[in-house]
Amino acid sequence: MPPKREFRAVWIATVSNIDWPSRKGLSTAEQQRELIELLNDYQRDGINAVIFQVRPASDAFYPSPYEPWSEYLTGAQGRAPSPYYDPLEFMITETHKRGMEFHAWFNPYRAVINYRTARIAPNHISILQPQWFVTYGDNKYFDPGIPEARTYVTNVIRDVVRRYDIDAVHFDDYFYPYRIANRDFPDSRSYRMYGRGKNVADWRRSNVDTIIQMLGTAIKAEKPWVKFGISPFGVWRSRDKDPDGTPTTGSLTNYDDLYADVIKWQRLGWIDYLAPQLYWEFGHRLVPFEVLVNWWAEHAYGRHMYIGHAPYRIGSSAGWRSPQEMPRQIQATRALNTIQGSIFYSSKSFADNPLGFTDSLRNHFYRYPALRPTMPWLDDVAPQAPYFIDAFERPEGLEIHWSDDDTSGQTRQYVLYRFDAQQPANLNDPTKILAIVPQMPDPVWMDRTYIKGRVYTYVVTALDRMQNESLQSYPLWMEIIGGRPKFHFDP
Repeated sequence: MPPKREFRAVWIATVSNIDWPSRKGLSTAEQQRELIELLNDYQRDGINAVIFQVRPASDAFYPSPYEPWSEYLTGAQGRAPSPYYDPLEFMITETHKRGMEFHAWFNPYRAVINYRTARIAPNHISILQPQWFVTYGDNKYFDPGIPEARTYVTNVIRDVVRRYDIDAVHFDDYFYPYRIANRDFPDSRSYRMYGRGKNVADWRRSNVDTIIQMLGTAIKAEKPWVKFGISPFGVWRSRDKDPDGTPTTGSLTNYDDLYADVIKWQRLGWIDYLAPQLYWEFGHRLVPFEVLVNWWAEHAYGRHMYIGHAPYRIGSSAGWRSPQEMPRQIQATRALNTIQGSIFYSSKSFADNPLGFTDSLRNHFYRYPALRPTMPWLDDVAPQAPYFIDAFERPEGLEIHWSDDDTSGQTRQYVLYRFDAQQPANLNDPTKILAIVPQMPDPVWMDRTYIKGRVYTYVVTALDRMQNESLQSYPLWMEIIGGRPKFHFDP
């Protein structure tokens, strides 16, 4: 039986127009059409959350009081969409309309990509506060050791949490940047000012610790229900440097190379979830998927753990040429009870359907809908149970009506279950979920698979924002009298 609760998400990368928009300078109508097509496809694939990159390089996919419009929208940094609209607001609305969660994905420290050729808007923070930035390779980055830079990034994200109905703030693996061979990150000036006698590596880790704590506090101060999640590189630390590390070799690590002690954040409850990027296959010579997935499962510390998968790699090399590689990864993930789901990079992989990957989700793994896992440390109070009020046979099926007495606005969705006559009403069986229905003033659902003359029992529950599920309603049950159905709503 598939899990009733599972996080099923996809990353939508906007940097360099990887996933959306398909190219710079599309019209507003074209951008919106592409977004709607993506979300419709995800809905058919069984996805229940999207992770949307809203700030790829100190720019914005929304009107920001701090940062210019992204060049990946209109082709010029600082130029607003025309006709004007707010892409972030549009995406959130359309995502929620389909019953999915919206995670706003930020890159905290990347500021300018390819600084030699980039055309930076005059109000870009790297122009206004150049002393906060360093150049490393082809890019400019905030120096994480500068307190004012950390405060600025926190304020940028706090602004989005305050103004938009997002469900989570999400970071990927970029804290201190990936190492360039034989070149150290050029933060000697800030180290002299703020290092306070620590060795450089410990000081850098403390800088990242500080902004994670600042952000966690700021997010929850604005909206306690907004989640905070990190998607780190797939190796925390190797066992040759730490006895609690993974028995892997030849890989950079979060702790020693990116200065991100993500396990500490999870263990101390500074964040709500981790989603390590396990972008390797089973049996990989240095970093095998099966070793890493088990290690991360053992380090969840009571918070959520999702696994980041790499469908973009399917078919790219010998280890990825089997159509069973991704199904094996999903099966291995589901077998571990401290892992609550999967995230896939990236959106393009769904459209390409490499080796039948998308088909396997739609027809097998995600064939039945799933509620998202709850986070009881944020909220564990379920909404009131709804109740049926009517049902009508129509030419296209059975039209079912229900209501509730929720005046608090807690209810966000309903779960409608259907059972054949004589079946026990087992709400733990997701194959009996007929639909997850958005909250509306007069809830109604047309059961188009209803067969006249067959006897069914229906049950409905309510879900809040955090997916806490109410007690079940009294059943809607039916009997056939004189060849016609008679519906009952009482206990």
